[in-house]
Amino acid sequence: MRDAYGKITFMFRRMIKIISRVFLSLLALGVLLLFVPRLVTALHAISRLYTVKNVPPRRAAVVFGAGLWRDGSPTPVLRDRVATAAELFFSGKVEKILMSGDNSFVYYNEPGAMHAYALELGVPEEAIVLDYAGRRTYDTCYRAKAIFGLQDAILVTQNFHLPRALYTCNKLGLDAIGVSADLRIYQRRAFAYWNLRELFATLTALWEVHITHPLPILGEPEAIFPIRVQ
Repeated sequence: MRDAYGKITFMFRRMIKIISRVFLSLLALGVLLLFVPRLVTALHAISRLYTVKNVPPRRAAVVFGAGLWRDGSPTPVLRDRVATAAELFFSGKVEKILMSGDNSFVYYNEPGAMHAYALELGVPEEAIVLDYAGRRTYDTCYRAKAIFGLQDAILVTQNFHLPRALYTCNKLGLDAIGVSADLRIYQRRAFAYWNLRELFATLTALWEVHITHPLPILGEPEAIFPIRVQ
């Protein structure tokens, strides 16, 4: 009886060890799958990061949407992106600002909110171009070239987002460099959430850029800089 009990106990403990090892292996694989893409995009971005002062001039800046408050006004993150793009314009680094965001709901208009805030900052109407179908970073990068005819651009967003944005745009054929829009210290809780979200978003970005190649909402071309016929 004791021998049988001992065998059962031994087998049970052995099974627990096997399950634990499998679980830890799967956990390690999952962590690897999340962090490797983040590392890849970070390495890609290192040589492409600048400040407003030292960034090489390019004809256009691309500003990514970053959420609105319930009253439709831009969040601090989005305000900082618009303010940074405005600074690029006033310093002569860019001629146009492409503001790309989500407008998939009647009362949710990121490009419209960015546009209004840019006008408040003194950016002239003729320097602003709106992309109402930039629902995701992938869509914004794709449409910047396919719809708005950009060949190169300065991407404006926060440091947590710049690596993915730069990697996505460059792999989609838009020669992109980036300027950080971190103009303030953001809430720790929000900062932690953004970085955690980036792990999954970056994995998705690499999957889409290299594997699935989804098509965003397109439409008729609206070249920001019309081709001059000589």
